[in-house]
Amino acid sequence: MKMTKEAGNPGESMTARTDQAGNARRKRAGKALAGKALTYILLIVLGTLFFIPFLWMIMTSLKGNAEVIKQNFFPEELLFSNYPKALTTMPFLQYTANTLKITILNMIGTVLSASLVAYAFAKLRWRGRDIWFMIMLATMMLPSQVTQIPLFVLYKKLGWLNTYLPLVVGSFFGGGAFNIFLLRQFFSTLPNELSEAARVDGCSEIGIFGHIVLPLCKPALATIAIFSFMGSWNDFFGPLIYLTEPKKYTIALGLRAFQGYSGVQWNLLMAASVVVALPTLILFFCFQNYFVKGITLTGIKG
Repeated sequence: MKMTKEAGNPGESMTARTDQAGNARRKRAGKALAGKALTYILLIVLGTLFFIPFLWMIMTSLKGNAEVIKQNFFPEELLFSNYPKALTTMPFLQYTANTLKITILNMIGTVLSASLVAYAFAKLRWRGRDIWFMIMLATMMLPSQVTQIPLFVLYKKLGWLNTYLPLVVGSFFGGGAFNIFLLRQFFSTLPNELSEAARVDGCSEIGIFGHIVLPLCKPALATIAIFSFMGSWNDFFGPLIYLTEPKKYTIALGLRAFQGYSGVQWNLLMAASVVVALPTLILFFCFQNYFVKGITLTGIKG
């Protein structure tokens, strides 16, 4: 009987250890679930707070001019007629066409030039590469206002004032240090064996770049394209400095001029602002998967 009792102890202790391990796993799962629930609640609260100004803009765009003064959040009557009235008060179709022209050219120039420069910094071996990369990163510390006057003087001597060239040409020369840095980080994650195998097969550097590297970098390229689109679409300072003819105005200048023409009718101004904001929202929601992948795969994480 004593031997049987002793023989039964290991089984009981194993069962106890199994129960303890199960309890520990359940506790960890409960903590993970609680943490995830808290994260989602926090994101919902923050998302709601960030959405309230946009919702206020939509509600104001549907009010009458007299009702805007009452400062009620929800309109008593939905006036969808504010939208066609706002879009016909000013030549917004012309402004939209001008903005699209600048935006598309900037997107093409930024994606092409930034990807080429980033590939040179990430995959090619050349003398002084790291030093030049650090110098390029240092330019990110300079405020744009510091270089604005020299650029204005340069464009004036070139005779580019009141043209779209000052707003477009810069994108074909790298498109900004941040875009190059973002793509360079992504290119660095690609294995060098792919490029080496292509070189052994006789592929040129341009061929490697076009046929191997770019197809693997769609998320990063989409991220750069989204940044470029948003920056060009919402740019106000650049067109304000270089454009003088109203027929060449962009959508951002059109909104500013709209206040003077309409006597600051806030309902019409908010209606026009909603229409202007829609393209960037649609673009982001359509390509948010690429955007998130492009940020996370570059190593730029919180």
